[in-house]
Amino acid sequence: MLYRALLCVLVASLLPALASDLAKRRPGAHTRWSSFENPTAGKGVGGSENRGAKGHAFDSIAAGETKTLLSVTGPGEIRRIWATIKDRDPEMLRSLRLDIYWDGKRTPAVSVPFGDFFGAILGRFGPFESELFSSPEGRSFNCYIPMPFRSGARVTVTNESSRNITHFFYDIDLLALDKPDPDSLYFHAVWRRERWTTLGRDFELLPQVRGEGRFLGVHVGVMTHPDNIGWWGEGEVKMYVDGDRELPTIVGTGTEDYIGTGWGQGVYKHRYQGSTVSDNKTGQYAFYRYHIPDPVYFHQELRVTMQQIGGDTKAKMIAMQKSGVAMRPVSIDEGGKLTGLNKPGEAVQLDTLKAPDDAWVNVYRRDDWSAVALFYLDSPENGLPPLASVEKRTEALR
Repeated sequence: MLYRALLCVLVASLLPALASDLAKRRPGAHTRWSSFENPTAGKGVGGSENRGAKGHAFDSIAAGETKTLLSVTGPGEIRRIWATIKDRDPEMLRSLRLDIYWDGKRTPAVSVPFGDFFGAILGRFGPFESELFSSPEGRSFNCYIPMPFRSGARVTVTNESSRNITHFFYDIDLLALDKPDPDSLYFHAVWRRERWTTLGRDFELLPQVRGEGRFLGVHVGVMTHPDNIGWWGEGEVKMYVDGDRELPTIVGTGTEDYIGTGWGQGVYKHRYQGSTVSDNKTGQYAFYRYHIPDPVYFHQELRVTMQQIGGDTKAKMIAMQKSGVAMRPVSIDEGGKLTGLNKPGEAVQLDTLKAPDDAWVNVYRRDDWSAVALFYLDSPENGLPPLASVEKRTEALR
């Protein structure tokens, strides 16, 4: 009863703010939609191809072809992107490239594999809903991230696969504004992958970006190395903010901890965090984390990494060490006391430790990691490397 009463008070306190926002006049905002039925998002010209009847709901995208989904000038803000395609296998979702350009700039602020961007991490997809993305029945792609621009926006999709796409549907919902918001930031997204990470070196979820902005979150895919033993997700997230060099300001406690769970990672799909794939049989895992109620602001620069650490019992890690697999002991948990083993020089030989065989040992290891980092920046360009080739993106997807 007390819980219900507190919930009612909370909802009642939010309703006036929500209602006033929904009912507020905004005379300088003009709603526009871009689709193949109105590719210019122009006023009074939608559905013109078939005399007002359904005439261009979808289009094809040949192998190697680029389609422009939106090209507008003037200030505005993208509020929603929806799309669906007939071919949704992992290779196609990784081969289709989404690019978004702001204010007429030459390099894109967003250049990512289509599937990974919309939450189909590793090309594996199903029904889900989060605060920023959704797929009601696992057949469509929705994004609700606000994307302001000052003088123009261009959105393209490129089919970098060897197959033609016969049916591509989309619409981009935006506001055309009389004047830009001077305090708004530009949305950016970057994808990267390491087929096998380097032993002892953190995987960069977001390479260093310079400027003022906000880290919005990340989609991550992991494919475990076939020679590894045990759990892969002991690595801690690290965020190097505004001048941090050797050590970060923000550091987590473990991979599954970062996305709000603990003691392993199953499948769940929540508003700000979730795990869409947890497949022990294939060694595939996919998860997401959005920093919305817990914003991560930076004013000069930001770099975000994840340690490449896994673990299991001492007995299993001894077997892994003796088999010659690339690994290095990091720490050991002896009944609630965590002792560091990450020392200079030769790696600690685990069979020389007096700890019991069932003591938990954390080790550096190598796995296949990929990630889409989502962030805002005060510049329409981010200076990061271009998207990897389609061959590197799709290699060994299983």
